[in-house]
Amino acid sequence: MSLTVLGGGAFGTALAVALAVRGPVVLAARDPALAARRESVRLPGVRLPDAVTVAATVPPGDGPVLLAVPMATLPGVLADRMAALDGRPLVACAKGVDPATLRGPAAIIAALRPASLPAVLTGPAFAADIAAGKPTALTLACTDAGAAAALQAALATPALRLYRTTDVAGAELGGAFKNVIAIAAGIVIGAGLGDSARAALVARGHGEMTRLAVALGARAETLAGLSGLGDLVLTCTSPQSRNFRHGLALGCGSAPEGGTVEGIATAAAMVTLGARLDVPVPIAEQVAAVTAGRRSVPAAVAALMARPLREE
Repeated sequence: MSLTVLGGGAFGTALAVALAVRGPVVLAARDPALAARRESVRLPGVRLPDAVTVAATVPPGDGPVLLAVPMATLPGVLADRMAALDGRPLVACAKGVDPATLRGPAAIIAALRPASLPAVLTGPAFAADIAAGKPTALTLACTDAGAAAALQAALATPALRLYRTTDVAGAELGGAFKNVIAIAAGIVIGAGLGDSARAALVARGHGEMTRLAVALGARAETLAGLSGLGDLVLTCTSPQSRNFRHGLALGCGSAPEGGTVEGIATAAAMVTLGARLDVPVPIAEQVAAVTAGRRSVPAAVAALMARPLREE
């Protein structure tokens, strides 16, 4: 089965490098110089193995295509006239929701490429760790149990262990919401509120994402797995996380760095979704307010600490 990775950024490059241990991989990337340079500017120091062929677009085939593009660009990529995407498994690696429709990656694939099988690859993983061959475990979600098993067998490597689930809604929600909590965790540390406060925030944030996921029809145990708790722990404790670094800057009162911080748009989307489903999302509300400049960090902390006392 042929493997294709669409997207030459850090995560796409890392996946291509990792999957090359299984055999030939096509890395479809917009950078025309990548084929000669054999190194992505987004993942410096990592050379592409000989088994990786760089192409300008997705070649024809029937094997899975890993869509390693940001959530913001996923609809545009799927709407492009690449006929080679039709009729084959499309595995989204983006984390987040579409702000306009509140749909996750799988629903976007189903809407824009109805002839293809949607799946989602998510969980706790930094591109540098995957590219270096360090042990990593991820969740592979697909509503078709048989297809999920086939994809699991096709994409697992000695260093990349995949756990499958049919709970796409839970896997997607965990991967999206954890970015919101990571921003909040960064704010806590940047503001000097301490590790105890961060631990409490992570625990309450996990409860918040679980309640919202269950209201969407997901299974609570999915949020206790890699795509929920696992990803939450990683992004709330490591400065490698862009979302955590963004929060850290906000907490310190310094200017955040540039680049995509998916937790910002996701926070606003989670607030809207929570209101629609009548599920309180107080942490997401405060993150949305702080990142939009509507509330100061001290005011957000005070608002969370002043919430009515209740049972856990």
